[in-house]
Amino acid sequence: MVPRTRISICMRQAVLAIVLAGTGAGVLAQSTWPPASLKEVFDAAWVRQPESQALLGRREAVQAERRAAQAWTPEPPALELSHKTDRLTRNDGAREFELGVAVPLWLPGERRHNSALADAEAAAIESRVEAARLRLAATVREAWWNWQRARIDADVARGQLDNARRIASDVARRAKAGELARADQHQADGASAAAEAGVAQADAESVTALLRLRALTGGATVAANTNANANAGVDVPTEAEPSSAEAPVHPALTELQDRAKVAERTAALAATRSRANPELTLAATRDRGGAGERYGHTVSVGIRIPFGAGPRYDSRVAAARADAVEAQVQLELDQVRLQSERESAVARVGAARAQLAAAERRATLARETRGFFEKSFRLGESDLPTRLRIENEANEAERQAARGRIELAAAISLWRQALGLLPQ
Repeated sequence: MVPRTRISICMRQAVLAIVLAGTGAGVLAQSTWPPASLKEVFDAAWVRQPESQALLGRREAVQAERRAAQAWTPEPPALELSHKTDRLTRNDGAREFELGVAVPLWLPGERRHNSALADAEAAAIESRVEAARLRLAATVREAWWNWQRARIDADVARGQLDNARRIASDVARRAKAGELARADQHQADGASAAAEAGVAQADAESVTALLRLRALTGGATVAANTNANANAGVDVPTEAEPSSAEAPVHPALTELQDRAKVAERTAALAATRSRANPELTLAATRDRGGAGERYGHTVSVGIRIPFGAGPRYDSRVAAARADAVEAQVQLELDQVRLQSERESAVARVGAARAQLAAAERRATLARETRGFFEKSFRLGESDLPTRLRIENEANEAERQAARGRIELAAAISLWRQALGLLPQ
């Protein structure tokens, strides 16, 4: 016999959880959520990322650097204009007007290295974006599969509630006919109340997981195909299992390779800039020595060559080479780490597949056992506690089988993540 106190506690828990779940469900009802696929969530989340919104500006900056590297001069020419007069001193009428142009010149090899650096930075921008997309994919995948697990739990909890209510109805009918004691009816009603509390809690967890997933897209509208908990155990969304031919170079490695290339070309460019750029000067002069004299005209050509940069030059070269070494060493470390993650992901998929096979076999046996005891309970050959225990075991077996399908799909998704593949 189940104490009345325990039944009342279960009922209070059920009411509280139903209120919480109903509040969250009301929030979700205001949009077309939940989403139809993992890819749709990822696409909606990527639009909001800083890397996505800044991509166009970064591409324009690199194109400008490329055009600057292809220019004839490292900096725009400068106009020089001067006027000399003795009006404030002797005032003999001496005048001089000079108009010139100063043209900066490329240092030997500077233009070539500057162009190579612009190309490397253009490639680095694209690889940086792909790496950012993959990092976002990891976050989206984690939130997505957490929601799928919550959906499965809610679906199984609803099935458990249906079975509990069916048993409670059967027990109530038989107790009214005098075939079962009133204590059995209380026990069945208590099991039904506990199942209601479980459904409410599972619904609340499902809504919470969905809200976390929705936060990644900022509440953006995404096409929906089901409600939050409907048929979660029937249709498990999966990503295709990757093949060896499908695995590209990991975006994280590509990003580090491009970073190292940028650092190396920055060091090469810094090595060529051992001094400031020389300048070629072309000027025309018009002057006279005193009042009444005719103006003379002269043309002058000059070149300005700065001295070496010294410690400033050494600092730039050393910093660029240090960046190149750091990127190269990080690349080697990440290669080992990603290889380990790939092997772990393959092992995880194998384990999940074996667990799913065992869970489905157990669920099949549990369903058959439940059928046996359901029949024997109707015939009066088994008692209610045994019937409830068998029902709980069958529900747990169904939950494990449903979770096993989700865990296998999530393991495949993480395998694709380890290979550097985006959601599909």
